[in-house]
Amino acid sequence: MARSLTTRNLFDKKYKRVMLIPDEDFSQAVGNATRSGCWLIYGSEKNGKTWFALQIAKILSKAEKVLYISAEEGLDKSFSDACKRAGITTKDRILWDEYMCIKDMVDKLKKQRSPNIIFIDNLTSYSDDIKPSELQKELLSKLPNKLIVFIAHEERKDAYPALARMAKKMSKVIVHVSGLSATVISRFGDGGTFAINEGKMRLIFGNKETKLI
Repeated sequence: MARSLTTRNLFDKKYKRVMLIPDEDFSQAVGNATRSGCWLIYGSEKNGKTWFALQIAKILSKAEKVLYISAEEGLDKSFSDACKRAGITTKDRILWDEYMCIKDMVDKLKKQRSPNIIFIDNLTSYSDDIKPSELQKELLSKLPNKLIVFIAHEERKDAYPALARMAKKMSKVIVHVSGLSATVISRFGDGGTFAINEGKMRLIFGNKETKLI
């Protein structure tokens, strides 16, 4: 049985997977997040959540290789056009996949040199593939050194479906997209609100009391 930590042990503990976020505003909003576990981006249809997710993928790809799984929309022309509007270029270190089952996803991401940051867009496509109660056991715990960013719909002012609500409970960074703005709530940082449009992403810091505690 492992021994308990003293407060000094806890404070002196070294975290090897603290992420480098190469954007000053987003870094301040998120804080010193670790590259593990999951984040959630959710919102109603046509409010900009995929566009925002693509922007974050682009930012994080400057420091880490990223895999973006477009499970719902696929990789057709409309999605390719959305990537271009979001400013994605061939220089960004982002790989793209369509839907793959959870087992295949885990097998692929366990390989050496596989991406450390994964976007799954979106969780509705996986509601028949994995039960909410299995999210930790069948996905997150099998990829302990990866960060998984889930994208989900919204229904009745909460993440949808049940799998997304479970992801929300487990996420240390939550982004709610509504009315072309994205509100970031983080256990690691100050949080804040981004204004979303087709040309830029601007952060306006909100009330620090929105930070998860």
